[in-house]
Order: sequence, then structure tokens, then C-alpha cells
Amino acid sequence: MVGSINADLAAFGSPLPRPGETVIGTDFSLLLGGKGANQAIAAVRAGAPTYMIGAVGEDMFRELTLATLAVEGVDVSAVRITDGSTGIAHIRVDATSGQNDIMIIPNANHRLTPDDVEASLRELRDRVSVVLVQLEIPLAVVQRVAEVCQAWDLQLVLDPAPAQPIPTAVWPGVSVIKPNELEAEVLTGIPVTDRSSAELAARWFQERGVATVVITQGERGALVIGPDGVAEYSAFSVTPVDTTAAGDAFSGAFGARLAAGASLSDALRHGLAAGALAVTVRGASPSLPTAEAVAAFLAAQP
Repeated sequence: MVGSINADLAAFGSPLPRPGETVIGTDFSLLLGGKGANQAIAAVRAGAPTYMIGAVGEDMFRELTLATLAVEGVDVSAVRITDGSTGIAHIRVDATSGQNDIMIIPNANHRLTPDDVEASLRELRDRVSVVLVQLEIPLAVVQRVAEVCQAWDLQLVLDPAPAQPIPTAVWPGVSVIKPNELEAEVLTGIPVTDRSSAELAARWFQERGVATVVITQGERGALVIGPDGVAEYSAFSVTPVDTTAAGDAFSGAFGARLAAGASLSDALRHGLAAGALAVTVRGASPSLPTAEAVAAFLAAQP
């Protein structure tokens, strides 16, 4: 896992305030977050030995983040301790709909360097087969990860969030890209509103060298284009409470299944189930399901 490590400061209430407005909320939480850390916990709970490559600061949130990862079973020996502050995410969650908005202050995450990451990956090279990466770390780091994965024949799963222009040198090293509809639109310029437009956007990624494209579409499930052609996967029906870590739950479970040697179809089904379970629990890391929970959920489906 190469990615961000944050302290999540989450406020809950409904409705969320409009610009210039103050409202009284109902609750607050302080938890481990960051897309990298969330996906690392999701992967280890899904049963995969998981190694975290990232950075935290020398501040009050260092112990919260590293201790939480370690207690979960994530190997944090490759996490750098830097001067300054740990990354912060300020999250507001509508307590009625479960929808959220997030502002991220990267701090230590943006002090992670390409050389740091390459050195860590070199040490782990013989122990990992799948690498997950997101865009809450510098794009130069993401590019180096892609180049290293291509050179060493590691499967790289890219979650392009938050969506932003990506260097062309990244694409050949990406085995799987997993954008949602809005991220796909930002990256390709193609509004994704139905199957036809989702397929057009997926082809855009393939033309740039990505082997498999998974476009998640919320309650409409996911469209996948890979070596075996085009397929659609239905979403599982659940009642949402907090959607904050749904995408991270998907990525972690999906990557864990790939690392275990599962088929693409099996990994996708586990990812969708993990994402569905995650939205039924409030908070980022607390919502990430175990392999046993996902298996029981899948067994109960028609």
C-alpha cells in the first residue's frame, strides 16, 4: 500500500451548513483516515498481509495513526516520520442522507518522495504482488510507483481520487484503474451518465495502456472493461449511513482478493460487497468490513 495517512476529524449533523451559516451538529469523531490508511486496513481485514508506505508528522496525531494501523495488523515499518504535521481530513457528514464532503490538508503526505517509495518497494519486492495507490500523495510519487510496478511486474491498482490530471508516464504501469463516475469524467472529459458513456470513458483509459478499467457507479454497480471484454456488475442494496470510506473498502477488498490469486470477477464481487457494507457503518476505518463479514453478506445474497 502506497498512500496517504490522515487523522479524520468528522462532524455529523443535518442539514449541513450553507456558506456563511452555522448549525448545531449531533456528534464528532477523531479517527485514523486517509485513503492509503483506509485501504490498508480494508486489505488486512480482507485477509491480505499488508505493508503501508507513507508518511506522518512529529505531532499529536502520529501515535493515533501509526498505533491504529499496527493494532489492525498493518506493517508500518516503511512509514516515514517527518518534521511538521500529520495529514488532516475535515469531514462533514449529513446525518440523514449519509452523504459527506471532505477537505484534506496533506501535510506529511506531501513530504513523501519518489526515492523514499522506491526504496521501500525494493525492500518489499519479494513479499508483495499487488500494490494499491491513490492521489492524496504527490503525483511524482505515483509516477515512480507506476514505473517500478511495470519494471518489476507487480499489479498496480490505481484509485484516482481526488481526481486530477495524471502524467502520461503513469498509465503503462497501471494494471487496474478504479474511478467513480465523477473521477472518470474529470480524467477523460466524458460525462458518465449511463452504460454507453461509461464504456466510452473506460476505452479512454485502455487507449492509454491500462489493462483493466472498473468504473463504479454507486447504486448502479460497476462497469468493467478488461482482457475478457465488457461486463456489468450490479450493486448490492443497503441503507446508507455514511458513505465516507465506501471506495476504500472496495479497493482494499478487491486488492486483497487479487493478491490471493482470485479471478477478476471474484475480486470485483468482494469489492462491491465490502463497499456496500461500509456505507452501513458511521466513520471511515470503523466501517471497513472483515473477510468473514463480506463472505456472510455474499452468502446471504440471492
